[in-house]
Amino acid sequence: MPQLLLPGADAAPLAEPVASGLQLVVAALAAIALIVVLITWAKVHPFLALILGGLTVGVVAGQNINDVITSFSTGFGTTAAGVGALIALGAMFAKLLADSGGADQIVDTIVSRASARTLPWAMAGVGALIGLPMFFEIGLVLLMPVIYLVARRAQMSVIAIGIPTLAGLSAMHGLVPPHPGPLVAIDSLGADLGTTLLFGVIVAVPTVVVAGPLFGKLAGRWVDVPAPELFESREEKPVESRPGFGVTLFTVLLPVALMMLKALVDIFITDEENTVRQVFDVIGNPFTALLIAVLVAMFTFGRGSGMDRAGITKSVETSLPAIAGILLIVAAGGGFKQVLVDTGVGTLLADWARDANVSVLLLAWFVAVLIRLATGSATVATITASALMLGLVEGLSQPEVSLVVLAIGAGSVFFSHVNDAGFWLVKEYFGLSVGQTIKSWSLMETVLSVSGLVFVLLLGLVV
Repeated sequence: MPQLLLPGADAAPLAEPVASGLQLVVAALAAIALIVVLITWAKVHPFLALILGGLTVGVVAGQNINDVITSFSTGFGTTAAGVGALIALGAMFAKLLADSGGADQIVDTIVSRASARTLPWAMAGVGALIGLPMFFEIGLVLLMPVIYLVARRAQMSVIAIGIPTLAGLSAMHGLVPPHPGPLVAIDSLGADLGTTLLFGVIVAVPTVVVAGPLFGKLAGRWVDVPAPELFESREEKPVESRPGFGVTLFTVLLPVALMMLKALVDIFITDEENTVRQVFDVIGNPFTALLIAVLVAMFTFGRGSGMDRAGITKSVETSLPAIAGILLIVAAGGGFKQVLVDTGVGTLLADWARDANVSVLLLAWFVAVLIRLATGSATVATITASALMLGLVEGLSQPEVSLVVLAIGAGSVFFSHVNDAGFWLVKEYFGLSVGQTIKSWSLMETVLSVSGLVFVLLLGLVV
């Protein structure tokens, strides 16, 4: 896999860092350590932790503090402009899907057609489909009543049903845009979104199979827990007022299809002046694709479920406050990245990795794993790892940069444990002990992360 190794000594030289190598290493380590301590021990919000981490890099590297602030502000604004609108549109789409009953329609239709033997596979598919537009936590809350009901109906362990569902949700969260993590990495590294989306789906499908139904079968034996008898379910829309399954599935897959089509058209039509390519470059642009999807969803989900104009407006409006925190974290991550770039930390790491002849995919995954283990946040791990990898993608082709994004995404979900909010969410919802949660949820995340890396490496052999 020679193309996925960093370019050799004959590659064009990178810009010289503005501080000594040792000083830059100390600056990067000090900043990352500060972020970890602030998030895990001091319980500071990641938004503030990333700001302080970015300032620390610049100050320890010997930069003028005003220049550091300018650098951070530039990265903050650029990231907010490039990623913020996509996250907001995705949240609107997901809220319309949930409020209309479309998510319930997908779940009920798929589960009702599955036998007891194929239920784990069906639930993995449900988790992946619901996970395409929705954040992990929202998808989990949405699907918990279904997991309980299916486990009781089939008289199976809640783990045997829940783990495949969680694998589908988590894989989409870590590997497939328009989730915040992959979007940040794509924006930071300059990857093509359509290509990354296509590769992400290719990698996610076998990854979900391994970490979901296959591992879930083992986890169900290790942790045999029946579904709790009582569960305060969310209110579901009556079946007769939901949008149909076909139109719901079409709407969910519409933005994905538009972005994938753009990537395929760009591959087969190399002439940038070609009218067909120009059309797909517009409608397949992530912003345009998600905007189209939201507008379509207002009719298929909103009008299709009997909402009036006021109801549709309320659904869209109430989707935005919930994502304020993630928008600020993502933008602050962009500021942190820019400080790392401007101080020369990324260049230094690239020089070291080039000399060591290290695979950029393995290095990207490993860095994301370390940050994930330390902070418990997949988003923070993705932000930090992509910032550090920026200098390493110099000279790589667009498909190879997309693979680096996916390697970071796979590393960002490695071994969720006690410093991850998702760990406690799963523990409480499933009624598990800490040990049982580690043997099921934490190991599933590890299997998903390692499997994702393996499939990224295999895909790298053919691109």
